[in-house]
Amino acid sequence: MKSKPILAVAVLLFACHLALFAADAVFSGPQPGEKTSPFKVVELTGQNTGKERDPVEENAGKPTALVFVHGIERSLMPLLRVVEEYGTLRKETLKTEVIFLSPDRLAGEQRVKAAAGSLKLQSKVGLSVDGAEGPGNYGLNKECLMTIVVAKDNKVTANFALVQPGIADAPKVLEALAKVCGDTNPPTVAQLSERQMARGGGGGRMNMEGGKPDGKPKENSPGAVPTDGKLQGLLRSFIRPTNDDATVDKVLADVKARIKDNADLQKQALDGWTRVLHFGDRYGTEYSRKVGREFLEQLKGQAK
Repeated sequence: MKSKPILAVAVLLFACHLALFAADAVFSGPQPGEKTSPFKVVELTGQNTGKERDPVEENAGKPTALVFVHGIERSLMPLLRVVEEYGTLRKETLKTEVIFLSPDRLAGEQRVKAAAGSLKLQSKVGLSVDGAEGPGNYGLNKECLMTIVVAKDNKVTANFALVQPGIADAPKVLEALAKVCGDTNPPTVAQLSERQMARGGGGGRMNMEGGKPDGKPKENSPGAVPTDGKLQGLLRSFIRPTNDDATVDKVLADVKARIKDNADLQKQALDGWTRVLHFGDRYGTEYSRKVGREFLEQLKGQAK
């Protein structure tokens, strides 16, 4: 008779766990099973530069990867390179579209062209004509730096809403791409990175590690990237160049809550903010650098 109350409590706890998980879920773009509706981009590479086109109608239901990029940041480049390299390698069976979003079309075109040239992107690269929000009926989440929509027969087979995209996301993305195009022997992430580097695009991490193209930190770069995943993600959010002041304040409040009463995390934060502020205006906004320096002084005071 006592087993029923215990079972009820277990079910309740499980339901609460699911509710909390759902609350943390991030959605961006059409979900698996939904249709990919037509939308327009202005092509920024190749012979048709400057012309508008519709990737969905043009690809006519063929296996497609729609890679929506919400901001040009160093942290997402390793994943973008690997996905784009796979698309290039399997271009006969997979249509890969890299679509940037920008609030200003002219400025966006200039930035994207420069980025595409620097990264040596070979897939079709476009800028959404619908501004920073992207195609209206796609429901793209601006909090996600990258949204990858995988589709076949104009129906979504996989969706990746990535707030902080990184190379760790590559295996699951590549698995979905291989599945949709029938690739039974896909290359590894390491193989794709090597291919990309071999053709001169550079595959290293140009990020908080110090900015060297080989992915190794500069020997004279002070501080260190936090090893705590949550704190590292908050630091990356803090240095986004697209942040407004309110967003910066919120992220910093989350950081302070994260490291409170934890000496190890406080030391990681000290090292992390030392590292990014060392590079001056390379990261973040003028406001984030200002409050970041104030925060760093607080950390130094606590460390004494």
